[in-house]
Amino acid sequence: MIYLDHAATSLLKPTAVAKAVYEAILSLGNSGRGVNDAALDAARLIYETRELAADFFGAQDPAQVAFTLNATMALNMAIKGLVQSGDHVITTQLEHNSVLRPLYEMEERGAELSIIPSDFQGRLDYEALEAAIKQNTRLVVCTHASNMTGNLVDIERIGEVCQKHGIFFVVDASQTAGAIPIDMERAHIDVVCFTGHKGLLGPQGTGGLCVRPTCPIRTFVSGGSGIESFSKVQPSAMPVRLEAGTLNAHGLAGLRAGILYILDTGINEIHLQQIYLMQRFLAGVKILPEVEVYGDFSSMDRAAIVSLNIGSMDSAIVCDQLQTDYGIAVRGGGHCAPLMHKALGTITKGAVRFSFSHLNTEADIDAAIAAVAQIAAAEEA
Repeated sequence: MIYLDHAATSLLKPTAVAKAVYEAILSLGNSGRGVNDAALDAARLIYETRELAADFFGAQDPAQVAFTLNATMALNMAIKGLVQSGDHVITTQLEHNSVLRPLYEMEERGAELSIIPSDFQGRLDYEALEAAIKQNTRLVVCTHASNMTGNLVDIERIGEVCQKHGIFFVVDASQTAGAIPIDMERAHIDVVCFTGHKGLLGPQGTGGLCVRPTCPIRTFVSGGSGIESFSKVQPSAMPVRLEAGTLNAHGLAGLRAGILYILDTGINEIHLQQIYLMQRFLAGVKILPEVEVYGDFSSMDRAAIVSLNIGSMDSAIVCDQLQTDYGIAVRGGGHCAPLMHKALGTITKGAVRFSFSHLNTEADIDAAIAAVAQIAAAEEA
């Protein structure tokens, strides 16, 4: 199988990630639930992973890193932990449902919501974003890159606007963490929400959020914390304020290995290789009859994603044909980004998304181009 669905999950992972998970399963106990060697080893590994994540995203303190199951859980924590009835929130048309659905839920509870539009290529209207700010605006939450087009959002520009107006800024880094540097301080970000299983090359079931110390996210889930066991309420100190119950130490061992691999390889080198492969694919398919490519490729400062459609074919049919006839794994249909589909005019037939890893090869890309060309030729005929 040629795997070109890394925006969904990174199937091609460093061997060190699998090895770390395997060793952790055989050796780690429950962090904070004892003073035996196995429990202490788990505590040390989790703290080391916090340190790595804090440095990776430019967080001020490892204690401000809370681990979750994925970015969706992290975004729910951030949004529901910051927004109350009467607050105004700004988001964008580029968002994944992991941002939109919690916001719609908060809207039903009395919050106001403004959604900033994008153009037909999925480019955000930054002037409209600042113009949407009101006296009661509490939060701006947006993706760092669209999971459909790969278009990058200028988070430093938005961060400056938020800082100027005293507004909290939450960034969904699902499509960029591990491939594009993010610095919370430089971009004035209050919360970075990330998943471990995509660009960070870790296992599924890992993720988290880095929280600025001045950002008062409320407790999301209450339960065992390993400390203050006789208190009726969840401890207020980070990270246990956002971490109830046993952490996925086995998965975090793999996440730690993934981050170490990225640091050793170089995040810029990883991104350059991804973009090189994406450009090779784009050059091969955009000239084909019947092929329509979505997104803005005027800058290569973007996620390594190419979404397209072929003639009048439903994207799910194209996706199935790529898998069945050519052994190429991509994603078709809807992409949990309904407003982006509306902006691009792809609500009816969805889109075929190709997303690339630096571990893919030129042969993978050339095979994908050839497959799209054959399907497009058959459609044209």
